Amino acid sequence: VQLVESGGGLVQTGGSLRLSCAASGNTGSINVMGWYRQAPGKQRELVAAITLSRRTNYADSVKGRFTISRDNAKNMISLQMNSLKPEDTAVYYCNAYYYSDSHQLLDAWGQGTLVTVSS
Repeated sequence: VQLVESGGGLVQTGGSLRLSCAASGNTGSINVMGWYRQAPGKQRELVAAITLSRRTNYADSVKGRFTISRDNAKNMISLQMNSLKPEDTAVYYCNAYYYSDSHQLLDAWGQGTLVTVSS
């Protein structure tokens, strides 16, 4: 499974951005997909995740501001980010958990897209 993100950029505090992630390869084996982020000097953290049945999970810091969505037919997920804050500045990574041909659970990562929120 390969993942490609798009949609990062520079935005002012209070603004909005939408990130997208397109999956290719053995997409039929994908289970949970999500977004993680890593700010300078910090560990990578989960932002939001979504299952095949579209159950969602969010980090407390983004609840009410970010919305994750999934299009299973297009093998894509998106992250709508509203009311952005400077502390949201980070490299955002798309992630997917999928099963190999031998039924081993593996994970794939995108290359990351930078989101910068100016104060």
